[in-house]
Amino acid sequence: MRVKPIALVTAANKGVGLQIAKDLATHGLTVLVGSRKLEHAETAAKSVGADARALQLDVTNQASIAAAAKRILNEFGRLDVLVNNAGISGAGKQGISHAASPDEGRAVFETNVFGVVAVTQAMLRLLGEAPAARILSVDPANPQRALFGPVYSPSETALDATTLAFAIEFEDAGADAACPGFTSTTLDKFEGTAERAA
Repeated sequence: MRVKPIALVTAANKGVGLQIAKDLATHGLTVLVGSRKLEHAETAAKSVGADARALQLDVTNQASIAAAAKRILNEFGRLDVLVNNAGISGAGKQGISHAASPDEGRAVFETNVFGVVAVTQAMLRLLGEAPAARILSVDPANPQRALFGPVYSPSETALDATTLAFAIEFEDAGADAACPGFTSTTLDKFEGTAERAA
């Protein structure tokens, strides 16, 4: 019997992450729907379908990341696809003159950059058990002017560099970034011009 590939999508309870989870399930993968709050993951997993499992995962909390990795190891023994989707845009107006406070900036980098590093590092052992593992970081590689600012945009540039570092180190496994476009989601307060995600 063929075992279905296992995919983990961070922040898959809404928006682009939820749509990615639905698409992966449609293509025959078992999808772990990650969310900071388990109840949100459970609701989203139901909408994805029978091949989805809810997973509590806060990318800024090392204990949460470790618990998620342990659960995946115990239940599946491997991970075929990791989609780093979690991201926040920060608060306040855009522009250097209205820059977010250093604490707000750190919170954005903690999620958008360090969260990707922490989750990817925690899942490496599981990815190593898969025959053809893939790592994907969702990244607005060409940020729209409306979102360009002193915190979010630099965090996405750092994410690009981080993804490239993983891609170089794990060239055989495959690591890449994908841009969903200026999609209308909570991240951009539904100002995106592309079709609204789930």
